[in-house]
Amino acid sequence: MNLRVHPTHPQGRHIRRAVEVLTAGGVIIYPTDTVYGIGCSIFNTKAVERIYQIKQQDRTKPFSFVCSDLSNISEYAKVSNSAYRFMKQLIPGPYTFILPASRLKQLPKSMISKRKTVGIRVPNNPICQAIVKELGHPILNASLVDERREIIIDPEIVREQFERRVDLILEGGNSLQEFSTVLDLTDEQPIVVREGAGDVSTLIAA
Repeated sequence: MNLRVHPTHPQGRHIRRAVEVLTAGGVIIYPTDTVYGIGCSIFNTKAVERIYQIKQQDRTKPFSFVCSDLSNISEYAKVSNSAYRFMKQLIPGPYTFILPASRLKQLPKSMISKRKTVGIRVPNNPICQAIVKELGHPILNASLVDERREIIIDPEIVREQFERRVDLILEGGNSLQEFSTVLDLTDEQPIVVREGAGDVSTLIAA
């Protein structure tokens, strides 16, 4: 199923449909503020396994997930004062934050690295924000790429390549050609793990 969603004012019925699919253990494709993401409820192990298969990703490599806001992040990660100040300036935005995991027993292993860290995003995109808020807990976030590991910008191509492999595609316009910037906030000084969309140069320098 494919639904065209307004990029800034997502239709409530489409968001509710996405949540119904997620609650039933489905896998969806949805827009973020960078590239399209493929995701599911982080607490549904069968759906997570499907995404590993679709992505052909090494099962030792954990997935990141989308939270609704900074308060929501603190439910799943340990946020130091320095990390809080830093994220407050960047959320929502095109960043993935690596933080020490909390709730280790509740979170699935597929979300936790060997370092006992998690990768968390709060994209500046009304569609995925609305989904997470309506669902009531985070959704898995894996970047959608083609067989050559290249970003798929056009939602029509997303539909052509993935319509039969997922349960729902939410089309919200063309994506960027950049992944999120990944920032390690496990120490006092942030470390840029991967440069992508967004600018953190002034904050890092500070």
